[in-house]
Amino acid sequence: MGTATVHPRIELAPIRPPQRLAPYSYALGAEVLHPEAPTVPIDSDGDAFGRLILLHDPDGDATWNGVFRLVAYIQADIDAALAADPLLPEVAWSWLVDALESRDQDYTALGGTVTATSSVRYGDIAGPPRAHQLELRASWTAMNTETRTHVEAFAEVLAFAAGLPPAGITHLRPESYTRTD
Repeated sequence: MGTATVHPRIELAPIRPPQRLAPYSYALGAEVLHPEAPTVPIDSDGDAFGRLILLHDPDGDATWNGVFRLVAYIQADIDAALAADPLLPEVAWSWLVDALESRDQDYTALGGTVTATSSVRYGDIAGPPRAHQLELRASWTAMNTETRTHVEAFAEVLAFAAGLPPAGITHLRPESYTRTD
């Protein structure tokens, strides 16, 4: 899992895995890094992060249809227009399916949910008055021990959810303001 090649703005690091889901487990945390700059673009990137957990049961698990199960969670801030798009769940799910299939890895038993949420803050709570997030929760069974490409697929979905341009491409943003924090 540690040999995966991911977008340069995504940082992967080991995190504490769950202890009771399988005899063996390993987990990676993923975070989209923001460039440090004295100015923040008007349409600056929001926060985006995730985790990918590898579960292994040498005896197999009937519900997994195999011995290796991957469990993914991604959360990303999104804008109001995207949060209101009725096709967002289908599009976000297609990011995962396409990312897995493009790597020619055998997998089975793919399932999960995509949720778009909108929050409104009231009273003396810091943050923007309205916030919108995308959450993708998924799990699938890897049919072999090659986990690198599964990590790369997960990171690709995180990059899409975060709105990152492909590696080597720079967004042109028209306006910025000075960071005050």
